[in-house]
Amino acid sequence: MNKHIGILTAGGDSPGLNAAIRAIGKSALGSGKMQVIGFRDGFRGLMENRTLRLDRDVLSSILTLGGTILGTSRDKPHRMPVGGTVMDMTDVICDNYARHNLDALVCIGGGGTQKNAYRLSQRGLNILTLPKTIDNDVGMTDISFGFNTAMEIATEAIDRLHSTAHSHHRIIVVEMMGHNAGWLALGAGLAGGADVILIPEIPYDLVKIAQAIRQRQLRGTRFSIVAVAEGALSIDDFNIYAELKKKKNEVKENGNEKTKKKTFDALDQFSRARANHALRLSQQLEEMTGLESRITILGHLQRGGTPSATDRVLATRLGSACVKYIEEGVSGVMVAVRGDGTEAVPLDQVVGKRHVVPADHSLLESARRVGTCLGD
Repeated sequence: MNKHIGILTAGGDSPGLNAAIRAIGKSALGSGKMQVIGFRDGFRGLMENRTLRLDRDVLSSILTLGGTILGTSRDKPHRMPVGGTVMDMTDVICDNYARHNLDALVCIGGGGTQKNAYRLSQRGLNILTLPKTIDNDVGMTDISFGFNTAMEIATEAIDRLHSTAHSHHRIIVVEMMGHNAGWLALGAGLAGGADVILIPEIPYDLVKIAQAIRQRQLRGTRFSIVAVAEGALSIDDFNIYAELKKKKNEVKENGNEKTKKKTFDALDQFSRARANHALRLSQQLEEMTGLESRITILGHLQRGGTPSATDRVLATRLGSACVKYIEEGVSGVMVAVRGDGTEAVPLDQVVGKRHVVPADHSLLESARRVGTCLGD
């Protein structure tokens, strides 16, 4: 009997999603034993039973396309807005899984998707996931597809900003995505020759950054490029955030509703204030160095466009391996990258893990050796 495979893409869009859909679809159809159906707009499409039959015609020519032909959303099965009310729609999702006689459901996404997929696997659904994110922060995998393309885009932006910074003798602060991981800023910063790289894993000292820029001035270099991850924190902000997180964990267990609200509001206020972090950093550096400072926020530019060859190959590797695991009856796993191969990692080992830059990582050592300031 033919197996019926479902696919959905959830969370933020990322280069390589269509390559992964294509790899799963063509590998499954090529086996002669599988049929493939896509669900539109992530878990919401699965709940609403909005589908797209993934035949060879649909899969043709999507390898190079950015985004996802299935669409995506950040809706969670257990907390989904329906008619103005947030509801647990897990039972409906399980019913639709059964309605389509699915033998497996492949969920492609980042950390949040891994958690939601794990919840569905606990309900008895045969779930497999693929790790995608430009942040490269999914745990238990060497790398996630989408990251390489985003890093190349950010590197090209830094390359272009060099000429403006040099011509006008300015500091240019370039903010990149990455959530709470510094892979994107670190990789693009190194590749683009940024003079300062600030990542969430290393709280920075503003005085030391200004000193490094002034040292460049004394050597006759009157411009600097500062690559900063969106989650980077000054030492002062890091201490405030750590204390707020500690209080949040405490009140979760034994706080009353008033205390919980006060703590959560404080965290929310801190997050909103952080939205202008790069602008504030730029202004502070201008005041401390006497150099004009400008800010460039790359934002969603890093997600769009044609995926790199590296991401196309990686997504194809993971997608085709996923079908192999389905053929073997494996489920409840994330298909992770391990060197030149793949590994089926149980989802309960993935959930709650975050892939961040280790303090002893070779890229950090390389950055220090070439004279890059890391703010510490």
